[in-house]
Amino acid sequence: MLINSFLKYLTLEKKSSPHTVAAYLVDLRAFENFCKESLNLKDIKEVDYIHIRSWVIELSDKNNSHRSINRKLSALKSFYKYLIKIHEVEKNPLTQHQSLKVAKKVLVPFSEKEINTVIESMNGDDFKSIRNRLIVELLYSTGIRRIELVNLEVSNIDIENRTIRIIGKRNKERIIPLLDSVIEYIENYKIERAKIAANTNFFFITSKGNKIYPILVYRIINDYFSSISSKTKNSPHVIRHSFATHLLNQGADLNSVKELLGHASLASTQVYTHNSLEKIKQVYNQTHPRSHKSK
Repeated sequence: MLINSFLKYLTLEKKSSPHTVAAYLVDLRAFENFCKESLNLKDIKEVDYIHIRSWVIELSDKNNSHRSINRKLSALKSFYKYLIKIHEVEKNPLTQHQSLKVAKKVLVPFSEKEINTVIESMNGDDFKSIRNRLIVELLYSTGIRRIELVNLEVSNIDIENRTIRIIGKRNKERIIPLLDSVIEYIENYKIERAKIAANTNFFFITSKGNKIYPILVYRIINDYFSSISSKTKNSPHVIRHSFATHLLNQGADLNSVKELLGHASLASTQVYTHNSLEKIKQVYNQTHPRSHKSK
């Protein structure tokens, strides 16, 4: 009951995404089952940190990564914060917990050449080809998240003002400008979309008129980029990463990129400065008057 109440709280009050709520449900049920079956604890409110440590050990023994374990413990921590809030427990058993160390993932962006090569290869004039090209164009020109693209509605696109309205995490709204070239592809797609009996007001649809879905967007990006890129990961998120990196490389300020990405703080955006810094070093070494002087 408490877990269900917490998930309802996440959905209605915290406005968490369905994906987050589903992940929390899996993690909390797994911990609840561990407490009952391995620790003989019948009430999840009786949990102390020593019990959580036992779970961490079991997860580690089952080869769960530190990143995965940290995510599960984050769900637990949020759950116990909620129990304190509704006066079901007096303390959070994870208060003193320190996250397990995780090796930083370096996400390598697509180069501008890779992006342009893919876009220039998308020359089909059928519905799917026109839709897929617009998906790539829109992801790269706006930096929106995959789920934001999936949930984009027809009314969110303002052709007259050349903007799109995005509803991001926690229902936070932001307005992103559109390039003139993207406007042209939007108009072409709208013509083809009108020929299909759409069953939804969502902007991107399948050939059967239904709303597109996240895995379809992933497949589209992976299929096109795998043919030109040797990277192990070819996903919509890599395009978002490329968008931010390329803007910073061209001199965009960090705060502007933060607003375009819909980040709550600069800390989230600063992950993209690594690649930008490498570009700055390259330019510096090539242009500084003393960079070619022998020591």
